[in-house]
Amino acid sequence: MSDDIGAFLTLHYVIPGDLMAAGEASSSVRNKLIQLGVSSQKVKKAAISMYEAEINAVIHAGGGEAFVYIKPEKIVIVLEDHGPGIPDIEQAMQEGFSTAPERIREMGFGAGMGLPNMKRYSDRLDIKSEVGKGTTITIEVDI
Repeated sequence: MSDDIGAFLTLHYVIPGDLMAAGEASSSVRNKLIQLGVSSQKVKKAAISMYEAEINAVIHAGGGEAFVYIKPEKIVIVLEDHGPGIPDIEQAMQEGFSTAPERIREMGFGAGMGLPNMKRYSDRLDIKSEVGKGTTITIEVDI
C-alpha cells in the first residue's frame, strides 16, 4: 500500500499472527488520536473498528498489515492480509456467524461480532476479499 496523498499523518503496523500481541496496533492508534486531540467518540469508533479488524487478521490469516491515514476530515484504516479470504461476505456480516476454530472460541474470541462491529463503529466500511488470496478491509471514521 503506497502513501495516501492528503494524509497529514500516515502510520504503518505489521500485525503478527499472535493473539498475545493482538490489539497493540489499535491501541497505538488510539493513543496517537488522543494526542492529536481527536474527540473521544471518534477515537472510540476508530479504535474498536481497528481492533476487530486486527483480531480477525490474527485469527483467520495469521496476521497482516495495517495502514492508518489521519486526515483533517477523517481517519482511514486499511488492514490487509494474505489469509484464506472470505467466501461469502454477506454471510460473514451476520452477527454470530463465525468460522473461528474451537480453540479460539474457548479463549473468548471468534463470537462472530468482528465484521458487524466494524460496520457499527465506522462511518464507512469496505471489504474486498478473494478466496485463497486474502482480504483488504477499509474503515473510515469521519472527524
